[in-house]
Amino acid sequence: MQNAIHRNADVLVIGAGMAGLSAAAALRKAGLEVLVLDKGKQIGGRMATRRVGGATFDHGAQFVTARDPRFAALLEEAQTAGVAVEWCRGFTPEADGHKRWRGTPGMSALANFGSIGLEIVQEKQVAAVSLMGDHWLIRMADVEIYSAGAIILTAPVPQALVLLEAGGIQLEQALKTRLSAIQYERCLAVMAVLKGPSLMQAPGGFAPTHGPIAWIADNQLKGISDEPAVTIHATDAFSVAQWDQNRDETARVLLSAAEKWLGVGIKSFQIHAWRYSKPKQTDPLRCAVVSLSPPLLLAGDAFAGPRVEGAALSGWAAAEAVIHATRPVQNL
Repeated sequence: MQNAIHRNADVLVIGAGMAGLSAAAALRKAGLEVLVLDKGKQIGGRMATRRVGGATFDHGAQFVTARDPRFAALLEEAQTAGVAVEWCRGFTPEADGHKRWRGTPGMSALANFGSIGLEIVQEKQVAAVSLMGDHWLIRMADVEIYSAGAIILTAPVPQALVLLEAGGIQLEQALKTRLSAIQYERCLAVMAVLKGPSLMQAPGGFAPTHGPIAWIADNQLKGISDEPAVTIHATDAFSVAQWDQNRDETARVLLSAAEKWLGVGIKSFQIHAWRYSKPKQTDPLRCAVVSLSPPLLLAGDAFAGPRVEGAALSGWAAAEAVIHATRPVQNL
């Protein structure tokens, strides 16, 4: 029996992080039928918020900055909608004074705001991307198949390359060399509920200059948690070294390293592993064009900067390329 093919969209967007959501919203605004596929139970990718009892944690992206006018306007819309507020303008006296925005009640609120009006199918693991005539086929891990005239692939670049290779898609050598060079930092993130307020000072974020901790945030000082709770991000070097070790033991090592900033006991903790935390280097272009006939593009923070803003700019750039490629040329 042949697998059923679901062809219910002009464009398939793979991934519901900021790049995918931004691309899908732009495509929908242009009048295209868009379907977003995401492997997670929650959308947003690294814009992730988790609740543990009365404690709330942003355990992925900690804040958002805006330097591009279009992205700044999006944050203003989010603020008006009540899902974004200014957290601070830096974490040290020497900071640049630029606004750091956070989602409210957490970073995932920004993702939810960006998903309004979009059709998103969650818990769908893509296994391969292949070409059939003038359409792309997406084979899922559960053998279900989707088809569309265009695809925007926003998975981390190493994962995207695996999906293309699995479907027999050959990249031009120059593009393959560029994309294969992109590597990502790993990050082990500890979420700890404290027995009392920490010793950290407002605004509640700190980046140590040495040791295994890259970042520590007090989510209560940040304004998102009712109970004292901290997020600890390990450095890439520590995360790589400890990746295959016992996670609870690794979490305890990080909590021990954070004792001088905590000053209180730990009620409970969880640990989350970000395999693709942020790119170590970025591509010079805002998106990668695999094909324009039919369109297949890669987007994400590896193309426009390792920040939430960069992911949005990349998603918009990919959407604009698809719109340009799929619209008929108007006779003047």
